[in-house]
Amino acid sequence: MKIILTQEVSGLGAPGDIVEVKNGYGRNYLLPQGFAIAWTKGAEKQVTVIKRARSAREIRDLGHANEVKGQLEGLKVALKARAGEGGRLFGSVTAAEIVAAVKAAGGPTLDRRRLELPGHIKSLGSYPVRIKLHPEVTAAFDLSVVQG
Repeated sequence: MKIILTQEVSGLGAPGDIVEVKNGYGRNYLLPQGFAIAWTKGAEKQVTVIKRARSAREIRDLGHANEVKGQLEGLKVALKARAGEGGRLFGSVTAAEIVAAVKAAGGPTLDRRRLELPGHIKSLGSYPVRIKLHPEVTAAFDLSVVQG
């Protein structure tokens, strides 16, 4: 079965890629979850739109990835969150909140799906956060969760 990916699927491809998968995998998982659309000649034209949007927000090459890595590793990222007694947060810190905090601290725009968190962040403190910028480049920075 030929499909067009609309989101990144690990081990399969990136958005806009046309891939061949087994019928059951495509019909029972990828299509219902919204990870892909069925391949048609008309849908193939949508691939150009998807790829154009991806190129606007994606790290272009290895040199650009290393440049963004340099920006991130010198960055002090602080995230204000409401917390109760003992420093326990009301809720937890999400990847989208971390991306917004990086942007507010003067960092580059990042894709929240590429963040690698050390687990659920549910208390005040400092946490190491990794982000996969490129298949060969991973950046790391410290996130400080402070009382807000």
